[in-house]
Amino acid sequence: MKELVVLSGKGGTGKTSLVASFAALASSEVLCDCDVDAADLHLVLQPTRRESHEFWTGQIAIIEGDKCTQCGLCQQLCRFQAIRDFRVDAKSCEGCGFCFHVCPVGAITMQDKLSGHWFVSDTRYGPLVHARLGIAQQNSGKLVALIRQQAKQIAQKDRFDLIISDGPPGIGCPVISSLSGANLALVVTEPTLSGIHDLERVLGVCRHFGVSPLVCINKYDVNEENSRKIEEYCYSQKLTIAGKIPFDDAFTESIARGIPLVENCSNGTVRQIESLWQRIFESLDRYQGGLKHADLRL
Repeated sequence: MKELVVLSGKGGTGKTSLVASFAALASSEVLCDCDVDAADLHLVLQPTRRESHEFWTGQIAIIEGDKCTQCGLCQQLCRFQAIRDFRVDAKSCEGCGFCFHVCPVGAITMQDKLSGHWFVSDTRYGPLVHARLGIAQQNSGKLVALIRQQAKQIAQKDRFDLIISDGPPGIGCPVISSLSGANLALVVTEPTLSGIHDLERVLGVCRHFGVSPLVCINKYDVNEENSRKIEEYCYSQKLTIAGKIPFDDAFTESIARGIPLVENCSNGTVRQIESLWQRIFESLDRYQGGLKHADLRL
């Protein structure tokens, strides 16, 4: 079983649209949406929900009114200003537990909180494990680790050879949780100055965790000078540019229709995506054992 994770240094690079097309091109895979803070892969794949589970993590302070003497010590010492009029604001409370320890009468308790939900769904292309983090909730790295574990269990149980993960943007905790232990990373960038900078940062994370990266330049024809700079940088770092995808309004149309681009039309962009997937497939196949069933639908 191999795992491909698709990353980007910022949102809006086209990462999810490419993952949806990869789902249509591969024939035996489990899909995993690791961007739990803003999950949107399900918008394109239109899954049917099979399972729904609660995600509990972190704690929140609760003041028991019958014990509280309203001394005001908790309000005075809470550095997050989460306690007002002897009530705890659930969105402001960080669950640090300091008020619990300083309350002289033991009127404050710490309780686990519901931070989100995770789901197992069925799509036309295979199982999809995805999640939705609650508003103003944290610990998204833990939720990413949880859904990745579930995706691996499904792959092992049903004998899938490949997991395709739509990773979160940036380089923070959710990215680290998405990347660690993966076989291959596809880093999607775009030809802007910030895109080049973000690419360098994501590649640094890949190197730290020992995950081999491939690079894809999306919308490369928007600024071909910057695209050349990215190519020169990748060449100097001995990195492989697996694909260059042109700007195409068909991406927006396919998202609106809820269909992966490779099934929505047939043009030069689709051929570029198919070529990109071929290079990814070949890179994954170099690992010991190869891929038995995740052949191409071309």
